[in-house]
Amino acid sequence: MAESVANLVSDAEGQVVSTVYCVIYAPKVGNRSRFPEGVVTVHESEAAARAAARPEAGYHAAIASGPSRSSEGFRLFYLVRWLD
Repeated sequence: MAESVANLVSDAEGQVVSTVYCVIYAPKVGNRSRFPEGVVTVHESEAAARAAARPEAGYHAAIASGPSRSSEGFRLFYLVRWLD
């Protein structure tokens, strides 16, 4: 008998994508709109993200949606807008 889809998806994978305040490591801020999970640090508030940002070192405060699984299996954040 086939296993139900609900049993194949763990709780961690079943979470709804949300919009978060974060700091993204992007040495060159350009046209990119997708960032891998490894370069994104989520913060509790806009103020916390702004305080953790270091633009001169490539760490920029932003609002992003994610994480979302790409077709290649990577977890990505999608830029909504830069805060700095």
